[in-house]
Amino acid sequence: MTQARTLDAVAALLSCAQRILFVTGAGISVDSGLPTYRGIGGLYHDRLTSEGLTIEEALSGEMMATRPEIAWRYIAEIEASCRGAQPNAAHRLIAALEQEKRMVCVLTQNVDGLHRAAGSHNVIEIHGTVHRLQCMACHHGRTLPDYAGLALPPECPQCGSVMRPAVVLFGEALPTRAVERIEAVLAQGVDAVLSVGTSSVFPYIAGPVVWAAQRGVPTVEINPGETPVSALVTHRLRMCAAEALPELWFRMHPRDPAED
Repeated sequence: MTQARTLDAVAALLSCAQRILFVTGAGISVDSGLPTYRGIGGLYHDRLTSEGLTIEEALSGEMMATRPEIAWRYIAEIEASCRGAQPNAAHRLIAALEQEKRMVCVLTQNVDGLHRAAGSHNVIEIHGTVHRLQCMACHHGRTLPDYAGLALPPECPQCGSVMRPAVVLFGEALPTRAVERIEAVLAQGVDAVLSVGTSSVFPYIAGPVVWAAQRGVPTVEINPGETPVSALVTHRLRMCAAEALPELWFRMHPRDPAED
């Protein structure tokens, strides 16, 4: 099937679907100027930190507990790469679909907050967000728009302990509430699952696609590269997200000739 025909087929699927799950990764934010972090040319591709650590060691829960200044340094690097970024067409069109459909849910690996900035409300940030801090002692939370000028993690205004970004670090468990939310979405049923801009290497990210494929629910992958779910999906678009979503939107919302 040609790419144009695949776009037509996916657009027809989305037009009929009323309950849609989007699973997104770093690739959806590339057109907002953000790096893919782990991919070729990504923020942490094939290099050690200045301390001689792997990024998995530097950005681990153990490091945050024992040497928070090191973990903070590299989380701050992620935050700096996100700072000033704006949602792109892919984020905005997913948010627009939420206004048209009975249920649109976004399960995202990203910590950049761009889905919410675009207007999506039903967002499950499975890895958390860099824009919120939480005290490591009393769990007091606060929003922090950016880390500018903060070389070290700030003190908690409630108890004076160290505050950390509310993100899932290496070696830490996924947030229980987020896991329960995605389980509830799948239990209630979906009409389509779209994997967008993610390498699908984590089982809990590939899982919804596998779950849907096993139950005959239509699945779509939007990704220029090959991933573990590429062979499972019903439709595959080898395109970047900010290119594919507008193409699908225009097919779902054809112009009225009377408007020309």
